[in-house]
Amino acid sequence: MDDLHQLPKFREALSYVYLEHVRIDRHECSVSVWDDAGELPLPAAGLNVLMLGPGTTITHAAVDALADNNCLVVWCGEEMVRFYAFGTGGTQSSVRLLHQARAFADEAARMEVVRRMYLLRFEEVPPAHYTIEQLRGMEGARVRKAYAEASAECGVPWHGRHYNHADWEQADPANKALSAANSCLYGLAHAAIVSAGYSPAIGFIHTGHMRSFVLDIADLYKADLTIPLAFRMAALPLTMPIERATRIACRDLFREFKLLERIIPDIEKVLGKPSAAELAEAEAVDSNPDEPLPLAGSDLPGGANHAPREEG
Repeated sequence: MDDLHQLPKFREALSYVYLEHVRIDRHECSVSVWDDAGELPLPAAGLNVLMLGPGTTITHAAVDALADNNCLVVWCGEEMVRFYAFGTGGTQSSVRLLHQARAFADEAARMEVVRRMYLLRFEEVPPAHYTIEQLRGMEGARVRKAYAEASAECGVPWHGRHYNHADWEQADPANKALSAANSCLYGLAHAAIVSAGYSPAIGFIHTGHMRSFVLDIADLYKADLTIPLAFRMAALPLTMPIERATRIACRDLFREFKLLERIIPDIEKVLGKPSAAELAEAEAVDSNPDEPLPLAGSDLPGGANHAPREEG
């Protein structure tokens, strides 16, 4: 792609694809997937997240094509229960990241973001005097209630959120489905955050993890999406592994919920929008990402040596 503005908007793309035991190579301006059955073209410009599971081989040229098309590449474990690494999104501007960092660095602004998250998630404003720790406790109680309600509604026994990565097969169906559904949600939230130019590491409720903000944003939707879905899947007599069935169901549910249309506007609701001047700067950077920016604190153009020449 010659111009980042030719890319489809995030909400117009296909969501995500999970692949394992395949080879991925470049095909013209997109990529193709190869396995024992042959070649399958994959429309990179219409894809948000490509999740690569075990046994996947990808060429340098394919990664280049995916990056050019603003597709986030995620390297993950079997059935997406582990998250190893990820690529980058499409924006070249740091305006939104700096806006996010300022909100985090100011304690009052951070608490305002947290309150907006709770308002969006639970449709009520938490008490103004509550600390982050008290809000986390309130959140935990709401989540446990959501588990109990979904368990009762679907008739699925529930003994708590328990699973072991080292012994995955011993997890009960509800826990397996929850892990698979949440992994899909994390991947989609991560893609939206990076594509819009925010940092996945600067969280407001969750902190100390490179995906703290991913967890913050994904939590906005769990009670409405992944928790009920996981228990519905656990109640079904499936003919395929529950993890795979859950991924397929997630794709349909996310489309029905119009998650791709909602997620970036929801981020702006909780963080607030950068100023018009900041957004204009971001537009200028993305319209010509190779043009050096002016030097900080001056009108001198970047990409040039402005030191005075020595005589003689």
